[in-house]
Amino acid sequence: MQIARSAAVAAPLLMLAYGVIRLVGRMDGVYGPGLDWQAAHVANLAGLVLFVFLVLGIRRLLTRSVGREAVVAITLVGAGTSIVQFVADIAWGLLAADKAGMRELSGQFRALPGVDLAFYQVGPQLLYVGVVVLTGMLAYRGLLPWWSVGLVLVSSLLPVVTLDLLPLAAAGYLVALLPLRRLLGTQAQPLTR
Repeated sequence: MQIARSAAVAAPLLMLAYGVIRLVGRMDGVYGPGLDWQAAHVANLAGLVLFVFLVLGIRRLLTRSVGREAVVAITLVGAGTSIVQFVADIAWGLLAADKAGMRELSGQFRALPGVDLAFYQVGPQLLYVGVVVLTGMLAYRGLLPWWSVGLVLVSSLLPVVTLDLLPLAAAGYLVALLPLRRLLGTQAQPLTR
């Protein structure tokens, strides 16, 4: 559970790094391909991988049930599709000479049947829906405060408004998920009411 415990902090911090590097990289009007594109995407990719461990850690905190397994599976599918998306973005950044080349490579990939829907439109959203539901399940058991659920929900919606809000969303996740460090390091005990 040690990696899950660390992931409760490291995953949001890596998401924060992605958001900040992305904002800084866009300041010159040219974002991708290049070092800023790669650094931002690698940071978020590492964060997504850590979210997998975090979700598996949360799974151990919840009572065994079909509902728990379904939500965990949906969340992991979301993480997996997000990972594929970021690996593809990193590859396009390495293979393309310029932004137009990246768009062309990405367009070819997205044009494959089902790819756009699975890896861009629907799949990645499942990660965020799943994290909201999992934090809700933890709050219902008294293992997380209810404000954590609200903060995860708001943080999940911020990037829908604009990706420029990613740093704020990541900070929200960090604050909301911070109590998981205690839970994942010990036997889960409900919060005192």
